[in-house]
Amino acid sequence: MTEHIETDICVIGGGSAGLVVAAGASQMGSDTVLIEKGLMGGDCLNYGCVPSKALIAAGRAAAEARAADRFGVQARVDVDFARVQAHVKDVIAGIAPHDSVVRFEGLGVKVIQAAAKFISATEVIAGDVHIKARRFVIATGSSPLVPPVPGLDQISWFTNETIFDNTALPDHLIIIGGGPIGMELAQAHRNLGARVSVIEMFTALGADDPELAHVVTDCLRRDGIDLHQNTRVTGVEAAGDGVAVLAECNGEQLRIEGSHLLLAAGRKANIDGLGLEAAGVKSGPKGIEVDQRLRTANRKIYAIGDVTGGLQFTHMAGFEAGIVLRSALFRLPAKGVTDAAPWVTYTEPELANVGLKEAEARAIHGEILILRWPFSENDRARAERDEDGLVKVITTKKGRILGAGIVGKNAGDLIQPWTLAIQNKMKIGAMAGVIAPYPTRGEASKRAAGSYYTKSLFSERTRKIVRFLKIFG
Repeated sequence: MTEHIETDICVIGGGSAGLVVAAGASQMGSDTVLIEKGLMGGDCLNYGCVPSKALIAAGRAAAEARAADRFGVQARVDVDFARVQAHVKDVIAGIAPHDSVVRFEGLGVKVIQAAAKFISATEVIAGDVHIKARRFVIATGSSPLVPPVPGLDQISWFTNETIFDNTALPDHLIIIGGGPIGMELAQAHRNLGARVSVIEMFTALGADDPELAHVVTDCLRRDGIDLHQNTRVTGVEAAGDGVAVLAECNGEQLRIEGSHLLLAAGRKANIDGLGLEAAGVKSGPKGIEVDQRLRTANRKIYAIGDVTGGLQFTHMAGFEAGIVLRSALFRLPAKGVTDAAPWVTYTEPELANVGLKEAEARAIHGEILILRWPFSENDRARAERDEDGLVKVITTKKGRILGAGIVGKNAGDLIQPWTLAIQNKMKIGAMAGVIAPYPTRGEASKRAAGSYYTKSLFSERTRKIVRFLKIFG
């Protein structure tokens, strides 16, 4: 028998974005239904942010132990990869109750574990349940893109959805894709003892500032990762017990043999089977099309998170969930403006950005100023013997902060004051005037900001003023 439900808001997708909407809507008094066909917590908890950062942490522990000799400390490193992966699973298990069906039912959310499909502009079916809602939120996320590479159907390969089930350390891991996922997993596996090759069709970390990305790629090469940029994969085939990737770079044919293959060549929006046409929802190559208020072509249906093809970060999913709650529940004209949205790649060194990159700023504003401060001039970085990277800030000639990028240890934490500054349209003087504790890496941000005034402070005009004021005693 079919169960019929009428509700205020129906959320399709139990990942980061959908869970925030469902929890918020229910606690604010709306009758809420949440539909999830897979694992609660979505990609972030089960295949993305959480497991990758747990694996990265294990890899960094091994790398730091190997490098302890620079402090006069001797350490032995033995990696038990099965225990490493057990650590990853344990971290997931520790967070999972927060995203569980039990917790959300406790919040008053009706959870349906089935695939959802629209049958009209106001109705969906999910298993044997028929739901009619005043508002819908599509938050079905994204999944790994499998590129059309000849031979993939003849071999075994991993994506980020399966790599964390592997309990044997790869002898030689080949990764197709040099974006954040590929580079993070490349370094983690290298730190744990695997040989690693990365093949990228264009430039690795190509969405980031090239100057800052270059610091990361240099460090990864120094770690022993074999990085092939501007290289096109033409095929794959079995090679003994492993795999061979066939590629072409500048007319040269390459054959790279390894034990395992990881596909990290991008993401695709999860929209198949949703019945979007029946709902009057339009989609394009990147995903579901939305306006600034995150409404679809059907104004009673919202879409948020990765499914729209926008900024695919967990923190953006949470931000967009807040926009939907204000709009759908309170009828407020909230907009998903992302000018101050930070993003971080968790390699070592980390790479963080917020606001406009240099090329974008020049295209929009013309003449700009670039402020830099290297960590090689930072006392904390020197004490830790970890001086890779710099702070890079972009301002207008009058000092309005347009963008900031940091590459270095803990860059993801260090970028946060710059996010606040850009969000509040602050000028560089506010950052230059901050009292930064010594010795911290945060001083590099203050020094970069202060360099805006160097030319005027130490100019001949300033010296003349000082000499003139001496006259008065």
